[in-house]
Amino acid sequence: MASHEAAGAGASAGVPSLDDLMPWSVRPLRTGRPWVTAPDAACLRARWDRLVRAEGAEQERLFGPTRSRTPWTAATALPGRSTGTGAFARDPGPYPDPVRILHGPFDEQWMIPDHRLLDAARPELWRVADGHQLFAVEHGYVPAAAGPALSVGALLPDGHSPAGRPGRIRPLYRRPGGREPNLTPGLPELLHRRYGTPVTAPAVLAWALAAARPSPAGPLVPLPADGALWADGVELGRELLRLHLRGARGGERPRLPGGHRPYVRAAIPPRPCALDYDPETRTLALDEGRVSPVPAGAWEFRVGGVRMLELWFTRRTAPEGAEGLAALRPRVWPQEWTSELLELITVLALLDGVRPRQQALQDRLDRSPAVSRQELYAAGVLPPPAPARRPASVLDHREEGPEGQFALL
Repeated sequence: MASHEAAGAGASAGVPSLDDLMPWSVRPLRTGRPWVTAPDAACLRARWDRLVRAEGAEQERLFGPTRSRTPWTAATALPGRSTGTGAFARDPGPYPDPVRILHGPFDEQWMIPDHRLLDAARPELWRVADGHQLFAVEHGYVPAAAGPALSVGALLPDGHSPAGRPGRIRPLYRRPGGREPNLTPGLPELLHRRYGTPVTAPAVLAWALAAARPSPAGPLVPLPADGALWADGVELGRELLRLHLRGARGGERPRLPGGHRPYVRAAIPPRPCALDYDPETRTLALDEGRVSPVPAGAWEFRVGGVRMLELWFTRRTAPEGAEGLAALRPRVWPQEWTSELLELITVLALLDGVRPRQQALQDRLDRSPAVSRQELYAAGVLPPPAPARRPASVLDHREEGPEGQFALL
């Protein structure tokens, strides 16, 4: 065995990366047109209907053609979706029910799941998105910016990064039904021998969520040599995972203790324009609307240096200069957004409350021997075999291709 080395050097070549542990990754989705996603599902239907009613040059203008998609582009139906596959201009077909997605970190939105409208929908992600799947999403690296290196969700993520270069999307499983973990072959067995306990894909994901550190090359994930430290980190990661999932996969929805839960103290106006925070009263102001108590940690919670509450609010208030289909937005603030805001405050506050434990874990890692990349190479675990970096073959179902043709995958 190669000698151990400290895991504390943030950009050290000896620290494994998330790419070393979960080798199959997919680039972020590229919609090509902003109007196919929205925080409100009803406005997506209004946009679709407006596009269907338009004709000729007006329809093309509203559509927003790119090199990948125009109203005359035929496209394969997305896996699991029954939508038109011929040219939209010729036969748009029925309106497809929108799907819930994760638009960047901590922002649940809606998308029209029609492949003809999406420049790069990443069908390989849709193919494995089911009730067993989880997605790790790397956050774009911003030097000296505060915030986590990655997040995890049960919803299909678009991989959007609030700032910096978008990272990769890494499914936990390579096949539907929670089959074939997306782990480098040989890694679970090597860690099992190290720690004396079985190492599963969910455990590796939990550890990464607790221990990952940002770097220009993507998140680094130090692996401890000590089984007790591994167990503590996995336990912490599972708590973080519960918060990220917000009750998905059978978990409980996050709640703050009594007396600390945020409530609407003054009604949010129909069209709020400004968001502000008063740290003395712990009050979030949406114009004359008031929400409190809001912990300072929730207000200051950032990813890539961007405040998540501010970004969430900005995406729900009409931006200056919005035009075309993107300008079709709710006329008044929906009640659902208030509920979502209260939940987001709760999640961010709880995540901020876990930060001291994450820092303590990092400090222990800095002082402890580690399983280095060199050791993983010496054991034959790295580099991952080329097939582990590619999508798994799917041979048990057909998917409708352009113009109604079928292909066996």
